[in-house]
Amino acid sequence: MSETLGVRRVVNAAATLTALGGVVMPEVVIEAMADAARRPLDMHELFVAAGDELARLTRNEAAYVTCGAASGLAHALLACVTGGDPIAIAAMPAGEGLRTDVVMHRAHRIPYDRVVELIGCTIVEIGNAIQTFDWELEGAIGERTSAVLWVAGRHLPAAALDLARTVEIAHARGVPVIVDAAAQLPPVENLWHFTQECGADAVVFSGGKALRGPQASGLLVGSASLVAAARANGTPHQRLVRSMKVGKEEIVGLVAAVRRYVALDHAALLEQWEQTVTDWAEQLSRLPGIAAERAFPNEAGQPTPRLRVRVDHPGAGMTASELAAALWRYEPRVAVLEESEDIFYLTPDTLEPGEAELVATAVAESLTQHAEVL
Repeated sequence: MSETLGVRRVVNAAATLTALGGVVMPEVVIEAMADAARRPLDMHELFVAAGDELARLTRNEAAYVTCGAASGLAHALLACVTGGDPIAIAAMPAGEGLRTDVVMHRAHRIPYDRVVELIGCTIVEIGNAIQTFDWELEGAIGERTSAVLWVAGRHLPAAALDLARTVEIAHARGVPVIVDAAAQLPPVENLWHFTQECGADAVVFSGGKALRGPQASGLLVGSASLVAAARANGTPHQRLVRSMKVGKEEIVGLVAAVRRYVALDHAALLEQWEQTVTDWAEQLSRLPGIAAERAFPNEAGQPTPRLRVRVDHPGAGMTASELAAALWRYEPRVAVLEESEDIFYLTPDTLEPGEAELVATAVAESLTQHAEVL
């Protein structure tokens, strides 16, 4: 269908980016979604049944499917503000008389935290880009504090309090902690690490990244009371985040995706990705003006290898940015992750079988074609 619309195929060697439609869903997920699309279902019943199964698979008390990780944050925060009480729910987003402050480390400010404001809450910053002290979190928590939002990822500045200490301080004051772990899979253990081992009250993951579920899906896991309150704020209820509706197809698809993901041989997958990076490094380093080496972790701080490609302009006859643009013009398009004028990255974990070889060929042919034009 995309080709009939004139939209070209893309080989995604960049990352699990929303701008590229996430990753390709496995057949088991597509089949589950197609089956759900063929029949009406009681959505209340489906949410509960899917939540029970996802909780079992992820070793959590409860789980809930949202239409993305940012939507998961909105649901979790509204759960903390309203407690699932219909009167409090009706008071949002004005939030008069409710606890609508959300504490965040400055080092954790990301583009997606705008969802906090979208639902009627206010961000209270602590710390700076260099350091954060215990007393700053202690002093920021007050009568209007509904939650502390903590963002996971080794790619973020190491200036925030760690999660264990954050949870300890927040819980001592009766305040829940929500973790944004949208891109923090793998490792698979993160599905229960933040809650069961670190004590967070709720964690959100993207459904369309490593889980390879529907792109418009998110997974919220956590305590039974918080998840129940989150569900009370969302569809099919006619409430504030009804606008973030998730369909039966996404719900069933995400369950299928998580079942598949937890059953994977993750060690074998990592070995496969490492071999792809090794092969790429050997092949591309033979090309004029190219220096290629393994990089770790990836752009989101996940324990996934990728290839760092440095392009020397005099030797290659073009910059890394120019080569990236040439790869985007290639047939099929190849997407890479640019870092600078001289460097881009290739990742193996978003590729389908056979595409690793295609990527290497595309790089070599793009360089050759450029040289011929000159």
